[in-house]
Amino acid sequence: MSSTELPGVRANPEPSSQVGAVRVADGEQLRTVRLSGLELNVRVRPPEREGLPPALFVHGLGGSSQNWSDLMARLADTVDGEALDLPGFGWSPPPADRDYSLTALARVVIRHLDAAGRGPVHLFGNSLGGAVSTRVAAVRPDLVSTLTLVSPALPELRVQKSAVPTALLALPGVAGMVGRLTRELSAEQRTRGVMGLCYGDPGRVTPQGFRDAVEEMERRMALPYFWDALTRSSRGIVDAYTLGGQHGLWRQAQRVLAPTLLIYGARDQLVSYRMARKAAAAFRGSRLLCLPEAGHVAMMEYPEVVGAAFREMLSDTGVGAGATDRNAGNDAGNDAGNDAGNDNNNDDGRG
Repeated sequence: MSSTELPGVRANPEPSSQVGAVRVADGEQLRTVRLSGLELNVRVRPPEREGLPPALFVHGLGGSSQNWSDLMARLADTVDGEALDLPGFGWSPPPADRDYSLTALARVVIRHLDAAGRGPVHLFGNSLGGAVSTRVAAVRPDLVSTLTLVSPALPELRVQKSAVPTALLALPGVAGMVGRLTRELSAEQRTRGVMGLCYGDPGRVTPQGFRDAVEEMERRMALPYFWDALTRSSRGIVDAYTLGGQHGLWRQAQRVLAPTLLIYGARDQLVSYRMARKAAAAFRGSRLLCLPEAGHVAMMEYPEVVGAAFREMLSDTGVGAGATDRNAGNDAGNDAGNDAGNDNNNDDGRG
């Protein structure tokens, strides 16, 4: 049993009673996973055939599992995909301890994988989810077959001006002030603002896609914990940026053993494009895909390109071909996983 799991705690998948209030794409399913002090919404894309290796997708700040729907559909012939709603986002309620630190979110992913017995997985992360996935891959290499990071939120010395407002949410009182100043904005106006910030070309969003996003924005803004989750998660990113030593994200990137695919957009207004080469140097043996027209969410803007790059990595590395490899990976990763669990326990929880 992993040191991050609690005795007697197991995932309890069951159909979600909240399906009617959340959008589910054709071919997707939702289920609720309950762990001690935690309830997670999991979006499932059943594979086109049995025996395909498992994959887990982790969204970014303010996002949800829906951010991965297009890519999961395109990879249904390659992986058995699941996407989490992190605590306090999407359809997952806040964690009982209100801990949104990077360490806490990484432990959520680890606890889910340990309880479900799905590891090792092909792990995907975007933005905040990219930082979370980096930490998971570093401290629990036995759980990760490959790592795909789309605009990962790794520490930058010079943050882009357009990303400053997000960072300021970490300061006490700022979220409340922003909420008051933007109270009169409609869900449509808010959605246009978010898309303008996250997409390289918001014009790529279909009319139906925009209507769906507005509907989701209305739902989110009605949640009593919306600003608290956003504020505490922003604070978690800022805190993680200040960590040094073995818990620093760049140091942990150097410890990742899994084949890694890095994807950056030249029009990204939140994670600087100039960080791409630093990341490529930090993740050993990684491959780098730079998309000149993409913004912060390349998996939503260019899912076909991201999917093709992932398949190419699998073809070149031969990693994670199926259930046999998965079991072998579990056996091989036991010692590393035990060491990583000790690392997790020693973390001070700030990041």
